[in-house]
Amino acid sequence: MQTTSTHLAVHRLDLGYFVRPAVETGGPEPRVEPALAYLVEHDRGLLLFDTGIGAADPATEAHYRPQRRPLQAALTAAGASLAEISLVVNCHLHFDHCGGNPLLAGKPIVVQKVELATARRGDYTIDGLIDFPGARYEEVAGEAEIWPGVRVVPTPGHTDGHQSLVLRGPKGTVVLAGQAHDFASHHASADLTRRAARDGLAPPLPAYHPWLDRLAAFDPRRVYFAHDASVWEPPRTP
Repeated sequence: MQTTSTHLAVHRLDLGYFVRPAVETGGPEPRVEPALAYLVEHDRGLLLFDTGIGAADPATEAHYRPQRRPLQAALTAAGASLAEISLVVNCHLHFDHCGGNPLLAGKPIVVQKVELATARRGDYTIDGLIDFPGARYEEVAGEAEIWPGVRVVPTPGHTDGHQSLVLRGPKGTVVLAGQAHDFASHHASADLTRRAARDGLAPPLPAYHPWLDRLAAFDPRRVYFAHDASVWEPPRTP
């Protein structure tokens, strides 16, 4: 039986942007991408999914040219403060997703065990954003319900330890997918491929991540992303 929260609201936080170089876009030009986090109001308190772009070394700064919006400013615009956050969840630990974690020292941070282990091996992210004074991790291995109606679901691909957050509330389910897909259009294409495969359409078909079946089982009404302001919604038959 899957539980729900009696109160659930999601606020998208604009935490700036960065420029992904052409060498990483697969095309001839660079691409400017937003850094989006999500504030979740829940019966248990306020949950923060990702925390923005952290300070990096000079080479990383020059490579991505990040433009940051302070986390506290974004929270204030949403009617909240750092002190009010009860729980942090990172989809993964790259510097553009966990950058505000040191501002939340002492708060529990939910992360996949494999993700934290990878980050601690080095040459993966900005080390000072991982083991800072007051860092308090709650490691999970796989899928887990962390609050009533709030479930982390492994969605590996971008990193081995990437996770998404499934929120089940009185008005239905939403998914905070982080960087499980870079864009809502990528998610839409993968979901349609999944549909074609389930309909028995003969190969060749594009590949899609197996975890998409698990997310679809929650029947989400919306899926939100970390680097795309567009939102995926399922097609509904009248």
